[in-house]
Amino acid sequence: MMDTDVVVIGAGLAGSTTAAILGRAGIPTAVVDPHPVYPPDLRCEKLDRGQVAILQKTGLASVALAATTFDGAIRDGKAWIARFGRVIDKRPGGQYGILYDDLVNVMRSAIPPDVSNVVAKAVRITTGDDRQQISLSNGSIISARLVVLANGLSVALKDQLGIERTITSPCHSITVAFDIKPRPGRAFDFAALTYYPERASDRMAYLTLFPIGTSMRANLMVYRTMDDPWLREMRHSPERALFALMPNLRRITGDVEVVGPVKIRPADLYVSQGHRQAGVVMVGDAFASSCPAAGTGAGKVFTDVERLCNVHIPNWLASPGMAADKIDQFYDDPVKRAYDETSKSWAYRLRSMSIEQGIGWSIQRRLRFFVGAAIAAACKIGVIPDGNQFAPEGWTQRLRDRT
Repeated sequence: MMDTDVVVIGAGLAGSTTAAILGRAGIPTAVVDPHPVYPPDLRCEKLDRGQVAILQKTGLASVALAATTFDGAIRDGKAWIARFGRVIDKRPGGQYGILYDDLVNVMRSAIPPDVSNVVAKAVRITTGDDRQQISLSNGSIISARLVVLANGLSVALKDQLGIERTITSPCHSITVAFDIKPRPGRAFDFAALTYYPERASDRMAYLTLFPIGTSMRANLMVYRTMDDPWLREMRHSPERALFALMPNLRRITGDVEVVGPVKIRPADLYVSQGHRQAGVVMVGDAFASSCPAAGTGAGKVFTDVERLCNVHIPNWLASPGMAADKIDQFYDDPVKRAYDETSKSWAYRLRSMSIEQGIGWSIQRRLRFFVGAAIAAACKIGVIPDGNQFAPEGWTQRLRDRT
């Protein structure tokens, strides 16, 4: 039997970041995951400035960002915003592109060697007010004061503990991801591009193009069902399906070629119930999901992990026991709760803003782009400062985000 203070179950983004922070703080920790190297997985593929600001608090930003591609360093460093084939804004770049599995493996590399890395599956958990016991698929057992569940979508261990998952919005959004390149003899004129839908009936949130290494990555966010014929066409004839959805996109990109496989991932919105228990705490998708289209997933993970590791776990370990009243402090943390609420509200608002047909939503969509274009014009002629050139908290950026 292995004895430790904290065992982290799952070494995706939430789990590996947790293990790295705790290990660097000198807290005896073990991390359990069946994959020696994290496999390819379609999830977060870029970080924005706000997410990086949260990541800075973990002490791991320099490790992670060294493996990313910053769009602000490509060409003129401008990210274009467009609709109806027209560029309505050119903003200073603020996105750091990296495939999810690469980001996870970079975070794993930051875990100190004195953290026990167990390549196995956790198959059973027995919890209590003092010690927790975790049985593994290799026959070994770990005893710990605290279990951090960071096992994402997996439900087997949660079912054992009586933790229920309630789906609040099935197939809330779908992410379609692929690499894209211009036809031979051409180059993209932009460092990055966000293209908004031309009609609410397109059931689309946006297309975002951003660099990862030497490739231009595409994330297309749509609101459809998995049996939608358009998704089938996107798999088999991606260029035709892409321009059928956005006919005027070609004015900006020119003819393009989709390179490599088209990956499609649906996302349900769900929350956990019955999770306030002694000895076990959940972070990231293990606790509640977020909508990839809203772009809050990585920020939600980093917020959970930063609050848990920098604030709560050191306080919990300073006194005996691990009763439910300690665990409640994390779920009631005002910073965590505020980000959870923001993540949820953005998920629903973006969906409504993108696809609702009512006159009110139509007016809001028009106002959104009118205000955005006005801010861009004012920045261009110097009437107002372009506040996001040097700081993510720039007031111009906040105005743009609100539109």
